[in-house]
Amino acid sequence: MRIHIGTDHAGLEFSKQIQKHLSAAGHEVIDHGPESYDPIDDYPSFCINAAHAVVEDQRAGVEALGVVFGGSGNGEQIAANKVHGVRAALAWSEATAKLARQHNDANVVAIGARQHTVEEALALIDFFVNEPFSLEERHVRRIAQLAEYETTGAIADRHIDA
Repeated sequence: MRIHIGTDHAGLEFSKQIQKHLSAAGHEVIDHGPESYDPIDDYPSFCINAAHAVVEDQRAGVEALGVVFGGSGNGEQIAANKVHGVRAALAWSEATAKLARQHNDANVVAIGARQHTVEEALALIDFFVNEPFSLEERHVRRIAQLAEYETTGAIADRHIDA
Protein backbone atom coordinates (compact mmCIF):
# COMPACT_ATOMS: atom_id res chain seq x y z
CA MET A 1 0.00 0.00 0.00
CA ARG A 2 1.13 3.56 -0.64
CA ILE A 3 1.05 5.78 2.43
CA HIS A 4 1.32 9.56 2.21
CA ILE A 5 2.67 11.44 5.24
CA GLY A 6 2.42 15.11 6.17
CA THR A 7 3.38 16.81 9.42
CA ASP A 8 4.76 19.96 10.96
CA HIS A 9 7.75 20.68 13.16
CA ALA A 10 6.10 18.97 16.16
CA GLY A 11 5.88 15.71 14.23
CA LEU A 12 9.13 15.79 12.28
CA GLU A 13 10.98 13.27 14.46
CA PHE A 14 7.89 11.05 14.54
CA SER A 15 7.77 11.24 10.76
CA LYS A 16 11.22 9.74 10.34
CA GLN A 17 10.46 6.84 12.67
CA ILE A 18 7.02 6.24 11.20
CA GLN A 19 8.41 6.20 7.68
CA LYS A 20 11.00 3.57 8.67
CA HIS A 21 8.33 1.48 10.40
CA LEU A 22 5.90 1.61 7.48
CA SER A 23 8.62 0.92 4.91
CA ALA A 24 9.80 -2.09 6.94
CA ALA A 25 6.20 -3.36 6.86
CA GLY A 26 6.33 -3.31 3.06
CA HIS A 27 4.49 -0.04 2.38
CA GLU A 28 5.58 2.56 -0.14
CA VAL A 29 5.90 5.77 1.90
CA ILE A 30 5.78 9.22 0.35
CA ASP A 31 6.81 12.14 2.55
CA HIS A 32 5.09 15.45 1.86
CA GLY A 33 7.18 17.40 4.33
CA PRO A 34 8.58 19.22 5.97
CA GLU A 35 12.15 18.26 5.15
CA SER A 36 13.83 20.13 8.00
CA TYR A 37 12.95 21.52 11.42
CA ASP A 38 11.41 24.98 11.48
CA PRO A 39 9.66 25.83 14.78
CA ILE A 40 7.30 28.26 13.04
CA ASP A 41 6.41 26.25 9.96
CA ASP A 42 2.80 25.96 8.84
CA TYR A 43 1.29 22.47 8.65
CA PRO A 44 -1.66 23.09 6.28
CA SER A 45 0.25 22.72 3.01
CA PHE A 46 2.06 19.56 4.13
CA CYS A 47 -1.17 17.90 5.28
CA ILE A 48 -3.20 19.10 2.30
CA ASN A 49 -0.55 17.80 -0.10
CA ALA A 50 -0.55 14.39 1.60
CA ALA A 51 -4.37 14.25 1.60
CA HIS A 52 -4.61 15.33 -2.03
CA ALA A 53 -2.14 12.62 -3.03
CA VAL A 54 -4.24 9.99 -1.24
CA VAL A 55 -7.35 11.02 -3.18
CA GLU A 56 -5.48 11.13 -6.49
CA ASP A 57 -4.02 7.66 -5.89
CA GLN A 58 -7.38 6.21 -4.90
CA ARG A 59 -9.03 7.69 -8.00
CA ALA A 60 -6.28 6.09 -10.09
CA GLY A 61 -6.96 2.69 -8.49
CA VAL A 62 -3.87 2.74 -6.26
CA GLU A 63 -4.41 1.44 -2.74
CA ALA A 64 -3.42 4.43 -0.60
CA LEU A 65 -3.94 5.98 2.82
CA GLY A 66 -2.57 9.05 4.58
CA VAL A 67 -1.06 9.84 7.96
CA VAL A 68 -0.91 13.43 9.19
CA PHE A 69 0.33 14.56 12.56
CA GLY A 70 1.38 17.54 14.59
CA GLY A 71 1.24 18.54 18.23
CA SER A 72 -2.40 17.57 18.80
CA GLY A 73 -3.43 16.21 15.39
CA ASN A 74 -6.48 18.47 15.40
CA GLY A 75 -5.31 21.13 12.94
CA GLU A 76 -3.77 18.48 10.72
CA GLN A 77 -7.08 16.60 10.59
CA ILE A 78 -8.93 19.81 9.75
CA ALA A 79 -6.44 20.63 6.98
CA ALA A 80 -6.70 17.16 5.45
CA ASN A 81 -10.50 17.30 5.56
CA LYS A 82 -10.46 20.42 3.36
CA VAL A 83 -9.47 18.18 0.44
CA HIS A 84 -12.47 16.97 -1.56
CA GLY A 85 -12.80 13.21 -1.10
CA VAL A 86 -10.84 12.97 2.16
CA ARG A 87 -12.30 11.48 5.29
CA ALA A 88 -9.67 12.19 7.96
CA ALA A 89 -10.15 10.96 11.51
CA LEU A 90 -8.28 11.82 14.68
CA ALA A 91 -7.15 8.62 16.39
CA TRP A 92 -6.16 8.50 20.05
CA SER A 93 -6.97 4.89 20.95
CA GLU A 94 -7.10 1.48 19.34
CA ALA A 95 -10.88 1.76 19.07
CA THR A 96 -10.86 5.18 17.39
CA ALA A 97 -8.20 4.07 14.91
CA LYS A 98 -10.06 0.90 13.97
CA LEU A 99 -13.54 2.46 13.90
CA ALA A 100 -12.30 5.22 11.61
CA ARG A 101 -11.69 2.54 9.00
CA GLN A 102 -14.49 0.08 9.89
CA HIS A 103 -17.36 2.55 10.04
CA ASN A 104 -16.16 5.67 8.22
CA ASP A 105 -13.80 4.27 5.58
CA ALA A 106 -11.41 7.05 6.64
CA ASN A 107 -8.56 7.43 4.19
CA VAL A 108 -6.38 9.67 6.38
CA VAL A 109 -5.57 9.31 10.06
CA ALA A 110 -4.43 12.21 12.24
CA ILE A 111 -2.25 11.62 15.29
CA GLY A 112 -1.12 14.02 18.01
CA ALA A 113 2.67 13.72 18.16
CA ARG A 114 2.77 15.47 21.54
CA GLN A 115 -0.01 13.27 22.89
CA HIS A 116 1.58 9.85 22.35
CA THR A 117 4.89 8.07 22.55
CA VAL A 118 6.36 6.90 19.26
CA GLU A 119 5.37 3.34 20.14
CA GLU A 120 1.77 4.37 20.80
CA ALA A 121 1.61 6.35 17.56
CA LEU A 122 2.99 3.42 15.58
CA ALA A 123 0.37 1.12 17.11
CA LEU A 124 -2.43 3.58 16.23
CA ILE A 125 -1.18 3.83 12.65
CA ASP A 126 -0.92 0.04 12.36
CA PHE A 127 -4.46 -0.38 13.70
CA PHE A 128 -5.69 2.16 11.14
CA VAL A 129 -3.75 0.80 8.15
CA ASN A 130 -4.57 -2.84 8.84
CA GLU A 131 -8.30 -2.41 9.50
CA PRO A 132 -10.62 -2.85 6.51
CA PHE A 133 -13.84 -0.97 5.87
CA SER A 134 -16.78 -3.11 7.02
CA LEU A 135 -18.88 -2.53 3.86
CA GLU A 136 -22.00 -2.65 6.07
CA GLU A 137 -24.91 -1.05 4.23
CA ARG A 138 -25.56 1.56 6.94
CA HIS A 139 -21.96 2.77 6.79
CA VAL A 140 -21.90 2.79 2.99
CA ARG A 141 -25.13 4.82 3.02
CA ARG A 142 -23.78 7.36 5.51
CA ILE A 143 -20.53 7.84 3.62
CA ALA A 144 -22.51 8.35 0.42
CA GLN A 145 -24.56 11.04 2.16
CA LEU A 146 -21.39 12.83 3.26
CA ALA A 147 -19.99 12.67 -0.28
CA GLU A 148 -23.29 13.95 -1.68
CA TYR A 149 -23.27 16.89 0.71
CA GLU A 150 -19.62 17.61 -0.04
CA THR A 151 -20.44 17.77 -3.76
CA THR A 152 -23.91 19.37 -3.80
CA GLY A 153 -24.43 21.00 -0.42
CA ALA A 154 -27.50 18.83 0.14
CA ILE A 155 -28.54 15.29 1.01
CA ALA A 156 -31.48 13.92 -1.00
CA ASP A 157 -34.63 13.45 1.08
CA ARG A 158 -32.95 15.03 4.14
CA HIS A 159 -33.44 18.49 5.58
CA ILE A 160 -30.22 20.42 6.12
CA ASP A 161 -30.38 23.66 8.11
CA ALA A 162 -27.73 25.61 6.29
